[in-house]
Amino acid sequence: MIKIDRDGLLLCELQAKAFELSITLQNTSSEIFVRRFMNSKVAKDMDNLSFLQTNLQPKDMLERVDEEYGESNYGSKKFAANEMYWIGYIYRYYAYTYGKSSQQIYKTLKPKELREVYLPYHTMDPAQAIDRILESKGIYSNVVREETVQYEIFKRVRQGK
Repeated sequence: MIKIDRDGLLLCELQAKAFELSITLQNTSSEIFVRRFMNSKVAKDMDNLSFLQTNLQPKDMLERVDEEYGESNYGSKKFAANEMYWIGYIYRYYAYTYGKSSQQIYKTLKPKELREVYLPYHTMDPAQAIDRILESKGIYSNVVREETVQYEIFKRVRQGK
């Protein structure tokens, strides 16, 4: 796991604002937008950090996604703006700190799942929220896995096995 830095926080903020802006500038449902975004060239550029060499703003990011996939009005269910902001932030934070691609993250964690945990987790530190979400899905970060292994060893030593 990589520690978040200034570049990572900048990417999180840009993606979060793009997700929030999608509510008013995109005609698709929020879930369709997220799927398209997380599989887009813009997301790939954010994954490999080449995005930091551009001057793209959130609105430009949405335009790039539309250029890549074409405009669509499929679906009508929109999430709240604050939910979309948080979902965008969490996705990028997860991708950046775990060194995973946006596509991998999207396959692991769908926007509907994030929306369901928005209320209890949106005030948490993003790293803690991601750990809790992954834990609930049975996916453990190296730190949690290491603690689990150490605890199992401790139990065996205490039991004399």
